[in-house]
Amino acid sequence: MAAESCGSRGASPPPPPSSAGGGGAAGRRRKAEAYAEVLRRIRAGGYGGGCQELEDELWAHFQGLPARYSLDVNVERVEDVLLHKKLLEQAREPMNGLVFDVHPSQVVTPEESTGFESSTSFKQEEQDPQCSAFASRDQRPLHEIIFACDDKPKLLSQLTLLLGELGLNIQEAHAYSTSDGYSLDIFVVDGWEYEVDILRNALKKGVDKIKYRAWPLVQSMAARMDHQPLEVSPSSDFVQIPADAADVWEVDPRLLKFEQKLASGSFGDLYHGTYCSQDVAIKVLKPERVSVDMLREFAQEVYIMKKVRHKNVVQFIGACTRPPILCIVTEFMHGGSIFDFLYNRRGNFQLPDVIRIASDVSKGMNYLHQINIVHRDLKTANLLMDDQVVKVADFGVARVKDQSGVMTAETGTYRWMAPEVIEHLPYDHSADVFSFGIVLWELLTGKLPYEDMTPLQAAVAVVQKDLRPTIAADTHPMLADLLQRCWQKDPALRPTFAEIVDILNSIKEVLRSSGHHKGHSGRSHSGRRRG
Repeated sequence: MAAESCGSRGASPPPPPSSAGGGGAAGRRRKAEAYAEVLRRIRAGGYGGGCQELEDELWAHFQGLPARYSLDVNVERVEDVLLHKKLLEQAREPMNGLVFDVHPSQVVTPEESTGFESSTSFKQEEQDPQCSAFASRDQRPLHEIIFACDDKPKLLSQLTLLLGELGLNIQEAHAYSTSDGYSLDIFVVDGWEYEVDILRNALKKGVDKIKYRAWPLVQSMAARMDHQPLEVSPSSDFVQIPADAADVWEVDPRLLKFEQKLASGSFGDLYHGTYCSQDVAIKVLKPERVSVDMLREFAQEVYIMKKVRHKNVVQFIGACTRPPILCIVTEFMHGGSIFDFLYNRRGNFQLPDVIRIASDVSKGMNYLHQINIVHRDLKTANLLMDDQVVKVADFGVARVKDQSGVMTAETGTYRWMAPEVIEHLPYDHSADVFSFGIVLWELLTGKLPYEDMTPLQAAVAVVQKDLRPTIAADTHPMLADLLQRCWQKDPALRPTFAEIVDILNSIKEVLRSSGHHKGHSGRSHSGRRRG
């Protein structure tokens, strides 16, 4: 391995982490050897790509797969290793899901059967329970079919069933699971006598069916839904979002580029990416966690976001409503959330910044209330920052008020939730005002509301003991008064956001006239206050 290094790692990889794929010391050594040999051949063969970048990606590829992959793969066929890496990268993009490649392998005759191992990408391994090989009796064309996908139960059986339906005989099979939850499945098959392009088209149709079966709810939604706004047309095969006119918000998923996963939850993942060259945030639902209720909320969120246009509300770009990907695309806010700034980055705000942020939030919320939208989950995690502007985000549980102007059912997050919502009483837009009061207190103190209590304990105390965060003695009197008005127990006594905007403007003028440009942050010790 004396080839000249084109990057810092060179031909000798660093010691792999202990969490790398199994096989113990021997497995780690085999991975390192396979990596070094493939890297040597890449350099000698001129396969292109940025040297250091390709080294890092190749190293990650081998480390993410089990040691058995390094034993099975034919390192002399560099193009196969690079193809496996490419397919796994494509599978990690939510819009792709299950991806595949097919190419001719070789023609085997009885005389050549002993040379089968050296001519194919993978070597037969009789000890491998996931690998089967059969001796060749007649001359026949062979094809290698490679699948990469988010690792799901019964996926391998679905793939083998697909190959059988196409009349293909599996001569060799290898299945690998990556350390980040994806699968790489490689089959050597015979039985196909036609052009490879015809096989590729047939496989694509079968793969599309497998993807579609991952969304069985979409097919049956029309029969199971009991009310609007969500409608599903079996003939159109996609989630129909209610629209007042022709819907122009459908995003072509091929134009989305996923770059970095920002967060992952039980029901979806959030990515930073691009759409038509602009930075966007992409919220993707996890297919395996989709339910009727989740589809209804997804439709409701898109329905509401299409309605809103305000500089203090995160801009809606569009949505993908056609399986296998359901996602919502919005502008990307580079500053992140206020929650992350306060509690993960340990930041704090000076008083003028508090007023500016509170003004932005109240303007955005006033706009929403003017068009009859109740957010229902206003909190610092749903307030995003970018270029000295703060915007309200996440309309997953937002609703349009009905004619009565009230709603029921517990919705939101306990530490910011109004008492009438906690008690399952009818509520209206004033519940958002209560939540705003808690947010304003956070901005002033930089502390989590009721941080010495669990969320449920805090919710019970808010209802039963009129618990509220403690207002520090040095808080500006006008802000202290605003806080107390926002979290009044009687919703009718709380101000509207239009009034809050005026109050904050007045406070801003008072601070300006007093020369208070860099006043104290208003931080206080977390505590409790009744009333």
